[in-house]
Amino acid sequence: MNAQFETPMYAFKPEGSPQMLLYENLARARTREAEQTARTHRLVRRLSAAKRWERVSRWAARRADRVAADL
Repeated sequence: MNAQFETPMYAFKPEGSPQMLLYENLARARTREAEQTARTHRLVRRLSAAKRWERVSRWAARRADRVAADL
């Protein structure tokens, strides 16, 4: 076996009680979930705004055509 694996230069030992580490992991998971939800909501808002502006654009074009026809 390789000497590097037999005697590691350091060993990672998280500080704190296992209960606190569990709470930290839960908080990180909730944060990631909240960020994903926010991304989804932003996408939905952008899509609905695009649809709304498309409707406004069609309305304005129809109105402009009517005004131009009346002239």
